[in-house]
Amino acid sequence: MPRPVNAEKRAELLEQVTHYLQHHGLAQMSLSPLAEAIGTTKRMLLYYFGSRENLLAQALAASRPDAHRMFDDVHDTAALHRAAHTLWEAITTGEQAGPIRMLLQLLSLATTEPEQYGSLAAETVEIMIGPIAAAYVRLGHPPRQARARATLLVSGLRGLCQDRLVTQDVARTDAAAHRLIEGAVG
Repeated sequence: MPRPVNAEKRAELLEQVTHYLQHHGLAQMSLSPLAEAIGTTKRMLLYYFGSRENLLAQALAASRPDAHRMFDDVHDTAALHRAAHTLWEAITTGEQAGPIRMLLQLLSLATTEPEQYGSLAAETVEIMIGPIAAAYVRLGHPPRQARARATLLVSGLRGLCQDRLVTQDVARTDAAAHRLIEGAVG
């Protein structure tokens, strides 16, 4: 009978893997160098996570913004405006400033290697759009229009975040994000 998985050790490994991926990227991720870098073995990573793909999916899930936490309590335009600004702050200067790099890499890889990364990338996008679209529906927008507005907000802010990472132009990207939020919320 197999030993039960040590949840504490698994969580610790997941945190180390996520940190490693934020600094080394996803494109050439190989389990052996990853394991060596975090002080474990490839065998242990497979024991705790099952596969490279599952490990990657769990690292991304553990590090993405919690859109439900930010948008589930939105019941008016002012709250939507605040939640959108909270999302922008989270991905640029807050707790998501590091993990957003992983998401941007995943989305890029999905365009060139859709068989390997496409479904994970699509799921990651939907996890952000769904709660935001639900907030728009609560504000009275038809579902199709709500999804379009949520897509504008998520994709627009993500694109501006990538611009900011590349150019380091904080003032310009902040101004553009505020403009985008006004347009998407209004």
